[in-house]
Amino acid sequence: MHFKIPRTIPLTIQWIIKLWLIFFVIFTILRIATVVLFIPANDSVANLFPSFWLGFLYDAKWIALLLLPIALLSVYPRFSPFFSERNKRLWSYYLAFVTLFVLFFYGADFGNFSYNHTRINASALNFAEDPGISFRMLWQSYPMVWIFLALIVSVILLFALFKRTHVRTTRNNSQENIVYRKRWHAVTIVFLLWCIYGLFCITPLKWKDAFQLNDNFKSYVALNPLQNFFTTLRFRSPSFEDSEAKANYQVIADFLQLDTKTRGEKNYTRTMQPHSHSLESRPNVVLVICESFSMYKSSMSGNPLNATPFFKSMCDSGLFFNHCFTPTFGTARGVFATITGIPDVQLSKFSTRNPSAINQRTIINDFEDYDKYYFLGGSGEFNNFQGLIHNINGVKIFQEGSFTSPIVNVWGISDKDLFIEAGSHLSKEKKPFFAVIQTADNHRPYTIPAEDSDFERRIVPDDSLKKYGFESLKEFQAFCYTDYTFKKLIQKAKEENWFNNTLFVFVGDHGVEGETSAIYKGDTANLSRLTDEHVPLLFYAPELLSPQLRTEVVSQIDVLPTIAGMMHDSYSNTTLGRDLLNSRGKQDAAFIIHHDEGNIGIVTNDFYFVKNLQISKEELLPLRSSAFEISKEKRDSIKNALSTLTTAIYETAKWMLVNNRQEKY
Repeated sequence: MHFKIPRTIPLTIQWIIKLWLIFFVIFTILRIATVVLFIPANDSVANLFPSFWLGFLYDAKWIALLLLPIALLSVYPRFSPFFSERNKRLWSYYLAFVTLFVLFFYGADFGNFSYNHTRINASALNFAEDPGISFRMLWQSYPMVWIFLALIVSVILLFALFKRTHVRTTRNNSQENIVYRKRWHAVTIVFLLWCIYGLFCITPLKWKDAFQLNDNFKSYVALNPLQNFFTTLRFRSPSFEDSEAKANYQVIADFLQLDTKTRGEKNYTRTMQPHSHSLESRPNVVLVICESFSMYKSSMSGNPLNATPFFKSMCDSGLFFNHCFTPTFGTARGVFATITGIPDVQLSKFSTRNPSAINQRTIINDFEDYDKYYFLGGSGEFNNFQGLIHNINGVKIFQEGSFTSPIVNVWGISDKDLFIEAGSHLSKEKKPFFAVIQTADNHRPYTIPAEDSDFERRIVPDDSLKKYGFESLKEFQAFCYTDYTFKKLIQKAKEENWFNNTLFVFVGDHGVEGETSAIYKGDTANLSRLTDEHVPLLFYAPELLSPQLRTEVVSQIDVLPTIAGMMHDSYSNTTLGRDLLNSRGKQDAAFIIHHDEGNIGIVTNDFYFVKNLQISKEELLPLRSSAFEISKEKRDSIKNALSTLTTAIYETAKWMLVNNRQEKY
């Protein structure tokens, strides 16, 4: 590299300057790659200038952290890279290591961005707790050999570049320039410390500054994965303030419509009695938690690709809620919310992995005289699903190793085989049963077994796939395969004598962010902000329920209270979930949390309110064009009320995570 640096500057400082510039180029190229690979269709590069400027400040901070050891130790001549050949090798190896460190994080970040549409953060450590399964998923989903090869080659090339700059620095200077002028070292150290504080910043540069850009993608372009990952490590420890839950009690009491007795005792426990919608036949329950079941990708949204025609036919014949939202993104969090009735609001660690939160009361235990089952095609140890499910008293767990069907990928047996084998076990039952079936095929590596030759692998042009929300043909076919497996489940069940007295419930564990501009238009345009959480919710029992389309906003945490309310027995509810069929005058609302950027909010029939936990930012977005045909005073009043409710649910959920124990409290 040819830089005209005054020869009066000591060699070590000259080399640090060149290294700083090399790393700046590396970080900039990687940021540009992020934009090229992941920029949303409706965004433009011109709008990203503030992101690149803030990104330069973050990069300067991390480059300084990488180079500061050289500057500090080289104050003592015997540690300088130019003191001896041995020092030259040691510092070159150090640079190779930190380069590997940086490129590893960016490689993991690109993989995370391609699926979650966010920078990698401390939540990735949740998957590191299951290294074998996580690695197999990556190996089966991505070209890992080529990725590792590219990583190794890049490090080797940069290692050679670092050595070359060292050699050229020595060659371009006379021997007498190998001088250790303390003032130059002091200036360099001060500059690097300034970079760490924040170049040109009056206050220290912080992670949350990126979210002042008021746009998720712009924020993530600004942040580099190192900044995002290491800052969010502090969110992995659960925290709650008992005083905050108490301060918000009256807001939650109104939201849950608690009676006078419960309010007097200052708790959340309510005993619910049978109501007019209760089913006296004591039906079986089959709760299907559907992997990545995005509403906008399905036929029920009007998506022209019509990926789920069979499921739509069930929705037309069942009790279907078309505005159901999960509190969070992620399977572990979705299963937790469904089973417990509590949003998993812990920021960077799944509550299924948190010893303080894993012991949870569940309404399923109120199904007395029912045999309980849990079916999962893969290993229940992944994300500690097994630990969560063990809160169900007497549950019989069937997972990888319990089935006769062949394993097809890292997630175990196929969903079709899972449904068939689950049906065979349930057919042996003499008592009513409550079965939870968790699917997995609609997830990378998107494996469709060759044996399912009756499944039609539809071919759709790439431009149509992108237009209607699918990233690839494999993803689209896997979504269609999900519909195929649902059909197999129902066909199998109809052959059994328990079908007519069984309530089937289908809910997505979460959605997936994607292109929705061709689907959500006009009144529904802002639903595109909620694609990670918008999922179908279906109660299907042709002999027990009349078909009905329900359009009000509901939450995933309402699933179990609603199922229990359909039974002709009383049950106890201690959480934030509500019976959707027995709440007169209730406020239609669903709590949402985006953990990565720290956004929390409420979805209602008319609005999506969102605020940030790190900065003072609040937005009220209309979900219907008529929603803003109201006065500013009324709009401000709604915004304030939703802000209060959002905080109340968040603080109460934090409290419940560590207090809603299996034992009565």
